[in-house]
Amino acid sequence: MDRIDFEIINHLQNNARISNKSLAAKIGLAPSTCFERVKQLNDSGVIQGTHADVLPAVFGIGLEAMYFVGLNKHSRDVVENFQKDIEQIAEVRTVYLVSGQHDFLVHVAVKDTDHLRNLALDSFTIRAEVTRFETVIIFDHSRKFTLPNYQIK
Repeated sequence: MDRIDFEIINHLQNNARISNKSLAAKIGLAPSTCFERVKQLNDSGVIQGTHADVLPAVFGIGLEAMYFVGLNKHSRDVVENFQKDIEQIAEVRTVYLVSGQHDFLVHVAVKDTDHLRNLALDSFTIRAEVTRFETVIIFDHSRKFTLPNYQIK
């Protein structure tokens, strides 16, 4: 990757819907060259996708929370199977395998507190490998879509 690839990525992180023509003009490339570079960044897996940031309430989501989950065993099979299983749960937005007191942080999106409680009881605490479980309600959050670049000096 070179300076131009990083510049392309920077622009796409801020606006993934920018037209190829506009992107090429901002960087100073021919549109055909810009298109090929973006295609290569996608094909190589550097760009892993583009997504619409949608208001959760549109889908009836009234509450988001983090589940802090501890497992009784830390073997590769137990950890990988647990992660694979919970990633399939519709309410699960993000799964983090972490160090420290808890093994997983799981970001969930639900309708309300009843839904949150039922999800915990029906999909998490019922599992034999789960030994610790804590719920933290998210009141508000913000996130950045642009990653810091430590490659450019």
